Amino acid sequence: MDIQLTITPAAHDFLADLLSKQGTEGTNVRMFVTQPGTKYAETCLAYARPGEEKAEDEIIELEKFKVFLEKASLPYLDEAVVDYQTEKVGGQLTIKAPNAKLPKVNENSPLDERINYVLVTEINPGLAAHGGEVSLVEITEDNFAVLRFGGGCQGCSAVDLTLKEGVEKSLMQQIPEIAGVRDVTDHSNTENAYM
Repeated sequence: MDIQLTITPAAHDFLADLLSKQGTEGTNVRMFVTQPGTKYAETCLAYARPGEEKAEDEIIELEKFKVFLEKASLPYLDEAVVDYQTEKVGGQLTIKAPNAKLPKVNENSPLDERINYVLVTEINPGLAAHGGEVSLVEITEDNFAVLRFGGGCQGCSAVDLTLKEGVEKSLMQQIPEIAGVRDVTDHSNTENAYM
């Protein structure tokens, strides 16, 4: 998989200096995303000592070291930028990975990834105003998206309207393969309901 990853010259030099102080010849860098595709995703850099490479790693050869990219993290690392900013008291290494929480999708992406993309980027921001969210549980054999509401949407009296007029309409307009949506949320718990 071809991904676009940028390690700025300042970050390259900073990392090369760190690696030179490790005391183990041939130590490189491993880059991966923990809990990829979730709101808890974190992009990480770690030392990769000789022998810790994995056969499926994607390898980027830089001037002074290699970067081993974990295969499962590849779609989430696309367009990531590693930078180093010098400050008055030292400096700071930063990693910006815009696709870590949700990878870019296109018409050839798997159906679940396309549904999650629409939920995270378009539907959940609107539901968040009411303290709510919706997530994909599964896709049935007959292409129904099975969803679960949470937060202020769980137990909300307007959830049927939200489901049919908001969520289902948006998903079906953007992803025509979907036959519809089904809600598996237990709405009897109204403790945090918005309405």
